[in-house]
Amino acid sequence: MSTRDKIKTVAELAAIVDALKRQGRRIVQCHGVFDLLHPGHIRHLQAARAQGDVLVVTVTADRFVNKGPGRPVFNQHLRCETLAAIACVDYVAINDAPDAVDLIKTVRADVYAKGVDYVRAENDPTGMIGEEERAIRSLGGHIHFTDEIAFSSSQLINTHLDIFPPETESWLRSFRTRHSLDEILGHFEAANKLRVLVIGEAIIDEYLFCEGLGKATKDPILAARFLSRESHAGGALAVANHISAMVGEVGLVTRLGELDPAEDFIRRHLAATVTPFFQVSSNMPTIRKQRFVDSHTGARMIELYVMEDVDPTPGDIAVLTRTISRLTPDYDVVVVVDYGHGMMSPPAIEATIRSARFLAVNTQANAGNHGFNTVSQYRRADYVCLAQREVELEIRTRRADLPTQAGLLASRIDCKRFTMTRGYYGSVHFDRDGEVVEVPAFAVKVTDRIGGGDAVLAVTSPLVAVGAPWDIVGFVGNLAGAQMVTELGNRIHITRPALLKAVHSLMR
Repeated sequence: MSTRDKIKTVAELAAIVDALKRQGRRIVQCHGVFDLLHPGHIRHLQAARAQGDVLVVTVTADRFVNKGPGRPVFNQHLRCETLAAIACVDYVAINDAPDAVDLIKTVRADVYAKGVDYVRAENDPTGMIGEEERAIRSLGGHIHFTDEIAFSSSQLINTHLDIFPPETESWLRSFRTRHSLDEILGHFEAANKLRVLVIGEAIIDEYLFCEGLGKATKDPILAARFLSRESHAGGALAVANHISAMVGEVGLVTRLGELDPAEDFIRRHLAATVTPFFQVSSNMPTIRKQRFVDSHTGARMIELYVMEDVDPTPGDIAVLTRTISRLTPDYDVVVVVDYGHGMMSPPAIEATIRSARFLAVNTQANAGNHGFNTVSQYRRADYVCLAQREVELEIRTRRADLPTQAGLLASRIDCKRFTMTRGYYGSVHFDRDGEVVEVPAFAVKVTDRIGGGDAVLAVTSPLVAVGAPWDIVGFVGNLAGAQMVTELGNRIHITRPALLKAVHSLMR
């Protein structure tokens, strides 16, 4: 059989397996990424093939490979071709799903083979090996762990292939000498014990995909044809979802609009561990930010804010202030994400400052607040995370070097710890004791920068709260930012398995 003839769809593979089993053939299935094929993979596949008559190999689709920026090195089609060229492999298919549980039930092999690394379930950062074993046992099959020579694709890639620029590769090599994987995982475990309350505005991000038609015949405007729409949970909703990857319990105090609350949509798009406390404001809709996007290039044509640019009523302020004062003492960490659209009034800010045990703050400048939303309105915080543009607006200068920017920012607010995100240039982390740590960016592919800063805030706040060193804070935060910018807006949110897989991959 030719290499190309071995490559099937999952549906085709299931039909082939069914026919072979009726002939009395014993089917073995292997599943994985198989990004950089090495002798350990060959030995594993050969050992798996020895458990039956036919070996089928299923490959994780590109969009579900959560092994960090730049992975997979080889796309799903090349990975399939390489596997199909191996003599002991009979069939190959791509699994277009985040895990193999449903795939196992579809293929219905007799044996599900995994490498010796998976014998101990705690070695699997996804936590799915147990589910996979239950799936194969439910079909009357069993799991088999091969015990062959072991190599790590991630370690080989980190050692011999330069995915990142030389400066970033150098930083990672140095970082691995200073910290171990177990140390980083220890900070994850400490953060997982926290209860975190997020306070901020609910924003529904809408993407309207259009086809440009050109200039209108009679008016000097661009005409476009509507094609499709996507809606994402943005603003404080996204931050709460991201934080759910780091901690065990998340509360969310957010504002909906009386005129268009969109509560059903928001509830459907919140992570299971997020408990919302909705505050409904009078005579306004829930904020929507609509972005009209050219479907061919991905370029934004125009952005439309659907909101009321008015101050909340005294009654709305009083309700929110009481809610904040009541809830914040019950949480270990309070994260305020202030988009400057009116929710965080002076009384609400004061109530938060007064009652939060550990307060993390982010304020954002955008077209809707004209840059007036600076962090100095919060007279104190335990941690501040800002984009460099927001820092420059706060200190009123764009020409100062990083140490000067850090010093000027620290003089504006009573806070010991700061993170400044710098896009392509990574992030800078500093405290009032004078320590300054720079961490490079890890994004290899950038689809949309919206949401990257929110992910960094969400992931770093719990780590700072549990006392993680700055370089670990920056490493994990920038990995989260890199995951977000590969997708459109807040189409996805950071998950614990995906983040842990990226950490495992880059620490090998």
